[in-house]
Amino acid sequence: MTTSPVTGPVTEADAATRAEILALEARRRDALVAGDVDALDAMFDDALVHVHAPGLVHTKAQLLEHVATRRAYVDVVRDDLRVRLVGDVGVVTGRIVNHMRGPDGAPRVLAGVVTQVVVRGADGAWRFVSFQMTPDGEQVWGALPSEQAAAGDSETNEGDAR
Repeated sequence: MTTSPVTGPVTEADAATRAEILALEARRRDALVAGDVDALDAMFDDALVHVHAPGLVHTKAQLLEHVATRRAYVDVVRDDLRVRLVGDVGVVTGRIVNHMRGPDGAPRVLAGVVTQVVVRGADGAWRFVSFQMTPDGEQVWGALPSEQAAAGDSETNEGDAR
């Protein structure tokens, strides 16, 4: 656990809360692909701010309109999601790969890292209040020494397991 002087304890989500939030994310992905605006409306807080990969910012109403009119999502794949909590606020970070249709109908793949913020309401339901995608880009600096050491440790551990 880490303690922030501003927000208090920042903890990894317990198993039950993690499962609730990951289930919400799975429903979001399914609803995007299905174009189910009613389902999305229920899981998005009215204060939602959704920042798409190219920096386009949508409100909840604009994002619902985007999904309904564009029907761009074919599949959304998530991997290695980290869920941290600060009280009734959850912060989800991890990889995303969006399989989409472009304006001309051609297939398009957009991958990167996403940060999502969810809040547990008075009714006990988690709802999204923020979404920010950073698309993959050129890594000009390379890995930090600590990242190289961690990668070496995981290779060593994998070798030990063989």
